[in-house]
Amino acid sequence: MLKASLTSILLFFCFNSFAQLTLQQKLQTDIPLNTQFQLLLSQSRSQDADFKIIRKSNIEIIQRNVNDSIARYTKEITALKKNSSSSSQQVEILQDSVKALSQSLAEEQKKTDSISFLGNNFSKSAYHTMVWSIIIVLAILSFALLTVYRKAKVDAVEHQKTVDELQNEFQAYKKKAMETEQKLKRQLLDEQLKRDS
Repeated sequence: MLKASLTSILLFFCFNSFAQLTLQQKLQTDIPLNTQFQLLLSQSRSQDADFKIIRKSNIEIIQRNVNDSIARYTKEITALKKNSSSSSQQVEILQDSVKALSQSLAEEQKKTDSISFLGNNFSKSAYHTMVWSIIIVLAILSFALLTVYRKAKVDAVEHQKTVDELQNEFQAYKKKAMETEQKLKRQLLDEQLKRDS
């Protein structure tokens, strides 16, 4: 019986040490901290309902794991803060470039919506209105000049006809006057010859 109890005690310690090594190996793997604590609690011996007996080496392993996790999370938080600050700087830079692009776009739209004429910038609608006004005024002036020119030409033709008629009448009158003068001279000569004879 002593042999059986010694064997069972030896088996109990072997099983316990095997279970303990398995627990330590499990705790040293990369499993979440919550799972590690649950493994520790489930594999620890209970002294009574409120207390558990936990090996110091297991607690040290979990403590190292917690410190490693805290260090890793701190590095990640620092990296995220750096990324966040660089991202916010990039956002500010992008916002500044968007403002600059918006301003240059507004200036370019202003340039494309305006036309420079005689050194002044006019909006396209004002420019078109001005150009069409100039065209209409020039068309009216051209029509008026054409009308005046035609009237002047008609008047000139009429005056030329009148002058030609007057010249013809004057020539005819002159001819008649010469004929009359010649007749009168002949009559005078005839009268003078009659008297002398």
